[in-house]
Amino acid sequence: MKKGFFVVLLSVLLSALTAYGVVSAKSNEPNATLVENGKSTSGVEYRTVNLADSDYPDFTYAAESAVDAVVYIEVTVEYRSQFQNIDPFFRFFFGDEFSSPQSREQKGSGSGVIIRPDGYIVTNNHVVQGASKISVTLNNDMQYEATVIGTDPATDVALIKIDASDLPTIPMGDSDKLRLGEWVLAIGSPLSYNLRSTITAGIVSAKGRSMPNTTGEFKIESFIQTDAAVNPGNSGGALVNKKGELVGINTAIISQTGSYSGYSFAVPVNIVNKVVSDLLDFGSVKRAMLGITMQPITDEIMKELKLSSRNGVYIYEVMKGSAAQEAGLRKGDVITAIGGEKVSDGAAVQAKVNSYHPGDKAQVLFIRDGKEQAVEVTFHGTAQKTGEVDVDGAVVFYGAKLKAADEELLKRFGLRSGVQVVSAGTGSMAEAGVPEGFIIDAVNETSVSKPEDVVSVAAKTKSKTVVLQGVTANGRRAYYAFGK
Repeated sequence: MKKGFFVVLLSVLLSALTAYGVVSAKSNEPNATLVENGKSTSGVEYRTVNLADSDYPDFTYAAESAVDAVVYIEVTVEYRSQFQNIDPFFRFFFGDEFSSPQSREQKGSGSGVIIRPDGYIVTNNHVVQGASKISVTLNNDMQYEATVIGTDPATDVALIKIDASDLPTIPMGDSDKLRLGEWVLAIGSPLSYNLRSTITAGIVSAKGRSMPNTTGEFKIESFIQTDAAVNPGNSGGALVNKKGELVGINTAIISQTGSYSGYSFAVPVNIVNKVVSDLLDFGSVKRAMLGITMQPITDEIMKELKLSSRNGVYIYEVMKGSAAQEAGLRKGDVITAIGGEKVSDGAAVQAKVNSYHPGDKAQVLFIRDGKEQAVEVTFHGTAQKTGEVDVDGAVVFYGAKLKAADEELLKRFGLRSGVQVVSAGTGSMAEAGVPEGFIIDAVNETSVSKPEDVVSVAAKTKSKTVVLQGVTANGRRAYYAFGK
């Protein structure tokens, strides 16, 4: 029977330089690098490398400078259980308290990274999610109670704070500049309190990794994959380079057993920085959206579009009213670069778009009809709360986007007033079957003329059901209803 692989969220030496052929003697130049490649007179390929002491990986500075800024986090989660279907005889003998809700506590642990001297700490969302109490222990054994500043489930990043000052921090690196094979250190508290501040080493095995998503939740995934040993409890810990700079937050492993098996994953620090900045400035993440569905470049797509490379993503669908549609992108285009950076797959597109805020502009390179073209895109936002206004002026209503219908459209359908659904989205409106282009002229039998009217009437109605009446894009009178 095949063993399945599990994606495990992580809560709870000198290497010899090898070469083929001839290896030269040590160089006298401390910063000397690869000298030459070629063939010997006998035809044997060789590579000349520098074996100066400075080229051997020395992790002492990185480890010693970073370890004090990594903390141990213990969380308490309270939950209530309810005995159901209690036999009346049990209730007779033991009373109603037997069937009353029972309070329980569960402990969990993870790691975190101090990013500011005044007590701000980055960790994983799954470490602190649902916690009623968060305790932070520094490397010097000082303990503090922490509060949650904000979380972002889409990237599994959370920001917490303790009441302290003059704390050690880790300088921020640039995860975009990480190279395959580059040495990195993982620092955290695997498995238990007794293993706090454990340091392991590995290399960058891959970049831009995504993992199976079985929850169906929206995720931004462009993980750094390493072979540094991490285990449950390393969640939220630091991934640092040889300079001691933070390049990632350790998040998960893929394993057949649930313990370390050679594959660990970290959220790139460039994504973390953007999330933290938004949480501090706005209290939530302001995420840009391009508005496309995409798929990898297959052999069939390469042949059909006469592409010379698999790099890029094929646009399978462009959402109506999206930033992509407004910029002129359409189904069948192949996006190759965003904001001057090449994108080779969907994870790279997600990561790049996620680095922008709603309203930001970026140049998008794409291939259409065998020719490379460029457009400027103004990103929309991911406003989710009913009543929020997106950067394009549309008002969010149960996942949909609404705008006042123009006079020409109203005249065509013989309506005095109305509100147009420019995007059905993925919320209650879409689930009720409301089509894009639908013009709402009444909500629960109350006439509406602007998006704010729709939001207000739905909020004030005593009924738990919202009933929309109006006209579809083909002129048919229709009614749609959904629960609030």
